[in-house]
Amino acid sequence: MAACDMSCCDGNFDKKSGCEEKTTRVLEGCIPLPLPDEMISEIVPKAKDYALLHGAGMRFKDTYNPDILQMAPFFLLPSAFPRREFDRVVKLQPLINILMHRIAHDHDFLESSLKNTIRVDDFTAKLWNIYLTVREEGVSQWVSLGMFRCDYFYCVPCQSAQQVEINTIASSFGALASRTGLTHRYVLGELRKPELLDHIPENNALAELCGGMISAWEVYGNKKAVIMFVIEDVTYNICDQRFHEYEIRRQRPDIHVIRQNLTQISKNGKLTDDKRLIIDGDEIAVVYFRAGYEPGQYHSEREWEARLTIERSKAIKSPSIQYHLAGTKKVQQEVARLGVLKRFLSEAEADLVGQLFTGLYSLDMGPEGDAAIQMAMENPDRFVLKPQREGGGNNMYGDEIKEFLEKVKDTPAREAYILMDKIRPPLQYNYLVRGGTEVKLSEVVSELGIFGVLIGNEKEIILNKFAGHMLRTKLSSANEGGVAAGFGALDSVFLFD
Repeated sequence: MAACDMSCCDGNFDKKSGCEEKTTRVLEGCIPLPLPDEMISEIVPKAKDYALLHGAGMRFKDTYNPDILQMAPFFLLPSAFPRREFDRVVKLQPLINILMHRIAHDHDFLESSLKNTIRVDDFTAKLWNIYLTVREEGVSQWVSLGMFRCDYFYCVPCQSAQQVEINTIASSFGALASRTGLTHRYVLGELRKPELLDHIPENNALAELCGGMISAWEVYGNKKAVIMFVIEDVTYNICDQRFHEYEIRRQRPDIHVIRQNLTQISKNGKLTDDKRLIIDGDEIAVVYFRAGYEPGQYHSEREWEARLTIERSKAIKSPSIQYHLAGTKKVQQEVARLGVLKRFLSEAEADLVGQLFTGLYSLDMGPEGDAAIQMAMENPDRFVLKPQREGGGNNMYGDEIKEFLEKVKDTPAREAYILMDKIRPPLQYNYLVRGGTEVKLSEVVSELGIFGVLIGNEKEIILNKFAGHMLRTKLSSANEGGVAAGFGALDSVFLFD
């Protein structure tokens, strides 16, 4: 596979042992920076108003009030991303959808990939047990709904987009990503740069993702059935969720959406004899998980029983339990092994997808895992250590990796993690706009997310498409980039040739 050998590169991207910098370390922005102070004073309040009045809002843990909506953090200007690589990953997303779909339906591969992890990671083990229970009973839903997001950094030494991860559950920010693009169009207009608008690609993520749920609802075949969003106990990223609900209503006024957390489902949900899922008298056609991806959302066995009830039902889940498992870090690491892609794709397709992978390493007990641990401890700044978790704030970096591996290197606990090469994206400059803080020019890096939608079963694929994009940008000094987790901010793509 054409992965970047990061061993020859450092954060300065100098020429070292054959890996030559072939592109600039710092990308030029859409307009010359810095902006004059008087221009900043004029444009920032306008941008804030536009963003908030067009729904780019959130609630925050430290100032939570259900009656108050605050502006979601965003960057003042769209960030540069090479058009060639943007077009490439957009074109490949339907193939990524098929790959994840086939992995999810390959029991032997899931079992061999996760057999060590489930011995030491209780959360993944519980998901696996639900999967086995449903599999042994016989899967009731006849199709699955995949709403995926594949995340990338542009790697400077490789001059290509490199995959960070694939999200198969709660792939968020389809709505706010669309709003941020509109905000940036407005800002460039106010800066009297209308000639730049064509560099911001159209983004229909919200409409396409909701269209996927509507298509699944139609496949279910009961016009009286509803769509259920499985939500957190407290929803901070409320605008992104609600806009999905409103977009479904806009496209199809006859479809009703309900919202329930796992605790409520444990009280209100039941299965009929023919495995229809009923919540407070409503039959559920589609279940869209915006929660359920991390242990803290399961307070007791009641929430786990609720998840099992959902999975046993005929309702079309996004994701089904096997899609959820297919998105674990361990499975993604195993897929990146040499030759494994050809199990799921043709040779030509495997070559194309393989070029997206950076180095991924197993930490399983044995010589291979020992070598990976030794490599990480000798040069921890080259790597990211990842557990089987989603939602941001879970990864380890730098000396933290070394300290952690010292503790677990001789125990099976290490098998709950994988090691990944740290991708080196180019630096840019932009203005972070966050409520209550001074707006100043900062050094940043950007992560691109590509959405995809698939509906199908083991024998046929009914729908498969690219479904929009998002961009998250963070200060270059920050490791994590999740907006909802508080590490990054919303952004949009400015394409350059």
